[in-house]
Amino acid sequence: MNFPAHWQARREWIDRALDEYLPPAEAPPTRLHQAMRYSVLGGGKRLRPMLVLDSVAAVGGEPEKALLTACAFECVHTYSLIHDDLPCMDDDDFRRGRPSCHRAFDEATALLAGDALLTLGFQLAAQNAEVKGVSPERVVRVVAELSTAAGATGMVGGQVMDLEAEHREPDAALVEAIHLRKTTALIRAAVRCGAILGGATEKQLEALTQYGKLIGLAFQIMDDVLDIIGDEKTLGKPVGRDQERAKVTYPYVFGLEQSQARAQELIAQAQDALSAFGSEADPLRALATFIVQREQ
Repeated sequence: MNFPAHWQARREWIDRALDEYLPPAEAPPTRLHQAMRYSVLGGGKRLRPMLVLDSVAAVGGEPEKALLTACAFECVHTYSLIHDDLPCMDDDDFRRGRPSCHRAFDEATALLAGDALLTLGFQLAAQNAEVKGVSPERVVRVVAELSTAAGATGMVGGQVMDLEAEHREPDAALVEAIHLRKTTALIRAAVRCGAILGGATEKQLEALTQYGKLIGLAFQIMDDVLDIIGDEKTLGKPVGRDQERAKVTYPYVFGLEQSQARAQELIAQAQDALSAFGSEADPLRALATFIVQREQ
Protein backbone atom coordinates (compact mmCIF):
# COMPACT_ATOMS: atom_id res chain seq x y z
CA MET A 1 0.00 0.00 0.00
CA ASN A 2 0.99 3.64 -0.43
CA PHE A 3 1.33 4.41 3.27
CA PRO A 4 2.51 8.04 2.95
CA ALA A 5 -0.59 8.84 0.88
CA HIS A 6 -2.80 7.01 3.38
CA TRP A 7 -1.21 8.86 6.29
CA GLN A 8 -1.63 12.23 4.58
CA ALA A 9 -5.28 11.55 3.75
CA ARG A 10 -5.99 10.50 7.32
CA ARG A 11 -4.21 13.57 8.73
CA GLU A 12 -6.18 15.92 6.51
CA TRP A 13 -9.45 14.24 7.47
CA ILE A 14 -8.61 14.38 11.18
CA ASP A 15 -7.45 18.00 10.95
CA ARG A 16 -10.72 19.07 9.27
CA ALA A 17 -12.69 17.35 12.00
CA LEU A 18 -10.60 18.89 14.79
CA ASP A 19 -11.07 22.33 13.27
CA GLU A 20 -14.82 21.73 13.35
CA TYR A 21 -14.98 20.27 16.87
CA LEU A 22 -12.74 22.82 18.59
CA PRO A 23 -14.40 26.03 19.84
CA PRO A 24 -14.09 28.94 17.36
CA ALA A 25 -11.16 31.24 18.09
CA GLU A 26 -13.46 34.27 18.20
CA ALA A 27 -15.87 32.74 20.73
CA PRO A 28 -15.38 33.94 24.31
CA PRO A 29 -13.24 33.33 26.24
CA THR A 30 -11.17 34.02 23.14
CA ARG A 31 -7.71 33.65 24.70
CA LEU A 32 -8.52 30.17 25.98
CA HIS A 33 -9.96 29.04 22.67
CA GLN A 34 -7.05 30.51 20.74
CA ALA A 35 -4.61 28.60 22.96
CA MET A 36 -6.54 25.35 22.45
CA ARG A 37 -6.57 25.76 18.68
CA TYR A 38 -2.91 26.87 18.62
CA SER A 39 -1.83 23.69 20.37
CA VAL A 40 -4.07 21.19 18.58
CA LEU A 41 -3.90 22.56 15.04
CA GLY A 42 -0.20 23.46 15.07
CA GLY A 43 1.03 20.23 13.52
CA GLY A 44 1.58 16.75 14.86
CA LYS A 45 1.59 13.23 13.46
CA ARG A 46 -2.03 12.41 14.45
CA LEU A 47 -0.78 8.94 15.38
CA ARG A 48 -3.39 8.19 18.05
CA PRO A 49 -6.48 9.25 16.08
CA MET A 50 -5.16 7.39 13.06
CA LEU A 51 -4.78 4.25 15.18
CA VAL A 52 -8.42 4.57 16.20
CA LEU A 53 -9.59 4.84 12.59
CA ASP A 54 -7.33 2.12 11.20
CA SER A 55 -8.22 -0.27 14.01
CA VAL A 56 -11.90 0.20 13.19
CA ALA A 57 -11.12 -0.68 9.57
CA ALA A 58 -8.98 -3.67 10.59
CA VAL A 59 -11.99 -5.39 12.18
CA GLY A 60 -14.35 -4.55 9.32
CA GLY A 61 -15.98 -1.43 10.77
CA GLU A 62 -16.61 2.00 9.28
CA PRO A 63 -13.90 4.52 10.30
CA GLU A 64 -16.14 7.56 9.73
CA LYS A 65 -18.34 6.39 12.60
CA ALA A 66 -15.39 6.65 15.01
CA LEU A 67 -14.13 10.08 13.97
CA LEU A 68 -15.34 11.73 17.18
CA THR A 69 -13.41 9.24 19.28
CA ALA A 70 -10.34 9.64 17.09
CA CYS A 71 -10.40 13.38 17.70
CA ALA A 72 -11.01 12.77 21.41
CA PHE A 73 -7.66 10.98 21.58
CA GLU A 74 -5.88 13.89 19.89
CA CYS A 75 -7.40 16.34 22.36
CA VAL A 76 -6.29 14.24 25.33
CA HIS A 77 -2.83 13.76 23.82
CA THR A 78 -2.42 17.50 23.17
CA TYR A 79 -3.51 18.36 26.70
CA SER A 80 -0.72 16.10 27.97
CA LEU A 81 1.84 17.85 25.77
CA ILE A 82 0.78 21.31 26.97
CA HIS A 83 1.12 20.25 30.60
CA ASP A 84 4.38 18.34 30.02
CA ASP A 85 5.94 21.50 28.58
CA LEU A 86 5.10 23.67 31.61
CA PRO A 87 7.99 24.93 33.78
CA CYS A 88 6.77 22.78 36.68
CA MET A 89 7.11 19.68 34.50
CA ASP A 90 9.65 19.33 31.68
CA ASP A 91 10.05 23.09 31.10
CA ASP A 92 10.23 22.94 27.29
CA ASP A 93 10.02 26.12 25.26
CA PHE A 94 9.24 24.54 21.88
CA ARG A 95 6.73 22.02 20.60
CA ARG A 96 6.09 21.00 16.99
CA GLY A 97 8.50 23.64 15.72
CA ARG A 98 6.80 26.54 17.51
CA PRO A 99 6.86 28.09 20.98
CA SER A 100 5.12 25.90 23.55
CA CYS A 101 1.63 26.97 24.59
CA HIS A 102 2.81 28.62 27.80
CA ARG A 103 5.40 30.60 25.81
CA ALA A 104 2.98 31.66 23.10
CA PHE A 105 0.36 32.66 25.70
CA ASP A 106 1.16 32.35 29.42
CA GLU A 107 1.35 29.61 32.03
CA ALA A 108 -2.16 30.06 33.42
CA THR A 109 -3.73 30.04 29.96
CA ALA A 110 -1.71 26.97 28.98
CA LEU A 111 -2.77 25.12 32.11
CA LEU A 112 -6.43 25.92 31.48
CA ALA A 113 -6.18 25.14 27.77
CA GLY A 114 -4.90 21.70 28.70
CA ASP A 115 -7.74 21.26 31.18
CA ALA A 116 -10.27 22.31 28.53
CA LEU A 117 -8.84 19.92 25.94
CA LEU A 118 -8.97 16.99 28.36
CA THR A 119 -12.62 17.77 29.07
CA LEU A 120 -13.40 18.26 25.38
CA GLY A 121 -11.85 14.87 24.67
CA PHE A 122 -14.32 13.12 26.91
CA GLN A 123 -17.17 15.20 25.51
CA LEU A 124 -16.32 14.08 21.96
CA ALA A 125 -15.94 10.44 23.00
CA ALA A 126 -19.34 10.51 24.69
CA GLN A 127 -20.95 12.21 21.68
CA ASN A 128 -19.91 9.24 19.55
CA ALA A 129 -23.03 7.55 20.94
CA GLU A 130 -25.11 9.99 18.87
CA VAL A 131 -23.68 8.66 15.59
CA LYS A 132 -26.18 6.48 13.76
CA GLY A 133 -25.28 2.81 13.95
CA VAL A 134 -22.92 3.18 16.93
CA SER A 135 -23.85 1.15 19.99
CA PRO A 136 -24.04 3.26 23.20
CA GLU A 137 -22.71 0.25 25.09
CA ARG A 138 -19.55 0.35 22.99
CA VAL A 139 -19.18 4.08 23.63
CA VAL A 140 -19.38 3.49 27.38
CA ARG A 141 -16.55 0.95 27.04
CA VAL A 142 -14.54 3.47 25.02
CA VAL A 143 -14.96 6.21 27.63
CA ALA A 144 -13.84 3.78 30.33
CA GLU A 145 -10.81 2.76 28.25
CA LEU A 146 -9.82 6.37 27.62
CA SER A 147 -10.29 7.29 31.29
CA THR A 148 -8.08 4.46 32.48
CA ALA A 149 -5.36 5.14 29.90
CA ALA A 150 -5.23 8.86 30.66
CA GLY A 151 -5.45 8.67 34.45
CA ALA A 152 -3.42 7.78 37.52
CA THR A 153 -2.69 4.22 36.43
CA GLY A 154 -1.88 5.35 32.89
CA MET A 155 -0.49 8.52 31.34
CA VAL A 156 -0.68 10.81 34.39
CA GLY A 157 0.84 8.17 36.63
CA GLY A 158 3.62 7.66 34.10
CA GLN A 159 4.40 11.37 34.11
CA VAL A 160 4.68 11.34 37.91
CA MET A 161 7.02 8.35 37.78
CA ASP A 162 9.05 10.06 35.06
CA LEU A 163 9.51 13.17 37.18
CA GLU A 164 10.38 11.15 40.29
CA ALA A 165 12.95 9.10 38.37
CA GLU A 166 15.10 12.05 37.29
CA HIS A 167 18.70 11.73 38.49
CA ARG A 168 18.13 8.16 39.65
CA GLU A 169 20.42 5.27 38.76
CA PRO A 170 19.52 3.36 35.56
CA ASP A 171 16.90 0.70 36.13
CA ALA A 172 15.46 -1.44 33.33
CA ALA A 173 12.26 -2.27 35.20
CA LEU A 174 11.62 1.37 36.04
CA VAL A 175 12.12 2.69 32.53
CA GLU A 176 9.72 0.12 31.09
CA ALA A 177 7.15 0.84 33.81
CA ILE A 178 7.31 4.55 32.97
CA HIS A 179 7.00 3.94 29.23
CA LEU A 180 4.08 1.53 29.66
CA ARG A 181 2.13 4.24 31.47
CA LYS A 182 3.28 7.56 30.06
CA THR A 183 3.19 6.68 26.35
CA THR A 184 2.02 3.14 25.74
CA ALA A 185 -1.24 3.33 27.69
CA LEU A 186 -2.85 5.93 25.41
CA ILE A 187 -1.54 4.32 22.20
CA ARG A 188 -2.81 0.91 23.26
CA ALA A 189 -6.16 2.45 24.23
CA ALA A 190 -6.48 4.12 20.82
CA VAL A 191 -6.11 0.73 19.15
CA ARG A 192 -8.51 -0.94 21.58
CA CYS A 193 -11.15 1.79 21.26
CA GLY A 194 -11.08 1.60 17.48
CA ALA A 195 -11.45 -2.17 17.66
CA ILE A 196 -14.33 -1.91 20.13
CA LEU A 197 -16.21 0.64 18.02
CA GLY A 198 -15.61 -1.49 14.93
CA GLY A 199 -17.20 -4.53 16.56
CA ALA A 200 -14.08 -6.62 17.17
CA THR A 201 -14.37 -10.17 18.44
CA GLU A 202 -12.62 -10.94 21.71
CA LYS A 203 -9.86 -12.71 19.79
CA GLN A 204 -9.36 -9.72 17.50
CA LEU A 205 -9.36 -7.35 20.47
CA GLU A 206 -6.75 -9.44 22.25
CA ALA A 207 -4.47 -9.42 19.20
CA LEU A 208 -4.87 -5.68 18.66
CA THR A 209 -4.25 -4.99 22.34
CA GLN A 210 -0.93 -6.78 22.07
CA TYR A 211 -0.14 -4.86 18.88
CA GLY A 212 -0.92 -1.54 20.59
CA LYS A 213 1.27 -2.33 23.58
CA LEU A 214 4.22 -3.33 21.42
CA ILE A 215 4.11 -0.33 19.08
CA GLY A 216 3.60 1.98 22.06
CA LEU A 217 6.80 0.78 23.68
CA ALA A 218 8.66 0.94 20.36
CA PHE A 219 7.40 4.47 19.75
CA GLN A 220 8.73 5.73 23.09
CA ILE A 221 12.07 3.97 22.63
CA MET A 222 12.45 5.73 19.28
CA ASP A 223 11.51 9.02 20.94
CA ASP A 224 14.35 8.44 23.40
CA VAL A 225 16.71 7.56 20.55
CA LEU A 226 15.74 10.60 18.48
CA ASP A 227 16.42 12.86 21.47
CA ILE A 228 20.04 11.79 21.00
CA ILE A 229 20.50 11.42 17.24
CA GLY A 230 17.54 13.36 15.83
CA ASP A 231 17.63 16.64 13.92
CA GLU A 232 16.21 19.56 15.89
CA LYS A 233 14.54 21.15 12.86
CA THR A 234 12.91 17.88 11.84
CA LEU A 235 11.76 17.08 15.36
CA GLY A 236 10.43 20.57 15.98
CA LYS A 237 11.95 20.67 19.47
CA PRO A 238 15.43 20.74 21.03
CA VAL A 239 17.39 17.49 21.26
CA GLY A 240 19.46 16.34 24.21
CA ARG A 241 16.89 17.41 26.78
CA ASP A 242 16.60 13.93 28.31
CA GLN A 243 20.30 13.89 29.10
CA GLU A 244 20.18 17.43 30.50
CA ARG A 245 17.44 16.41 32.93
CA ALA A 246 19.04 13.01 33.65
CA LYS A 247 15.87 11.22 32.51
CA VAL A 248 15.67 7.45 32.88
CA THR A 249 15.36 6.47 29.20
CA TYR A 250 16.07 3.34 27.18
CA PRO A 251 19.39 4.64 25.78
CA TYR A 252 20.37 5.76 29.29
CA VAL A 253 19.79 2.23 30.59
CA PHE A 254 20.68 0.03 27.60
CA GLY A 255 22.74 2.22 25.28
CA LEU A 256 21.84 3.54 21.85
CA GLU A 257 22.52 0.45 19.73
CA GLN A 258 20.66 -1.96 22.01
CA SER A 259 17.71 0.45 22.26
CA GLN A 260 17.37 0.59 18.48
CA ALA A 261 17.57 -3.20 18.32
CA ARG A 262 14.88 -3.49 20.99
CA ALA A 263 12.56 -1.19 19.02
CA GLN A 264 13.04 -3.34 15.92
CA GLU A 265 12.29 -6.48 17.94
CA LEU A 266 9.08 -4.98 19.34
CA ILE A 267 7.89 -3.99 15.86
CA ALA A 268 8.52 -7.51 14.56
CA GLN A 269 6.41 -8.85 17.42
CA ALA A 270 3.69 -6.29 16.64
CA GLN A 271 3.62 -7.48 13.04
CA ASP A 272 3.22 -11.06 14.29
CA ALA A 273 0.30 -10.00 16.45
CA LEU A 274 -1.55 -9.04 13.25
CA SER A 275 -0.94 -12.39 11.54
CA ALA A 276 -4.61 -13.43 11.71
CA PHE A 277 -5.76 -10.26 9.94
CA GLY A 278 -5.97 -9.79 6.20
CA SER A 279 -5.20 -6.80 4.01
CA GLU A 280 -7.63 -4.66 6.00
CA ALA A 281 -4.88 -4.39 8.65
CA ASP A 282 -2.17 -3.31 6.18
CA PRO A 283 -2.25 0.32 7.40
CA LEU A 284 -1.49 -0.91 10.93
CA ARG A 285 1.37 -3.03 9.61
CA ALA A 286 2.79 -0.09 7.66
CA LEU A 287 2.42 2.20 10.65
CA ALA A 288 4.41 -0.19 12.82
CA THR A 289 7.26 -0.10 10.30
CA PHE A 290 7.08 3.69 10.17
CA ILE A 291 7.60 3.92 13.91
CA VAL A 292 11.16 2.58 13.73
CA GLN A 293 11.99 4.44 10.52
CA ARG A 294 10.68 7.87 11.46
CA GLU A 295 12.82 10.94 11.93
CA GLN A 296 10.35 12.94 14.00
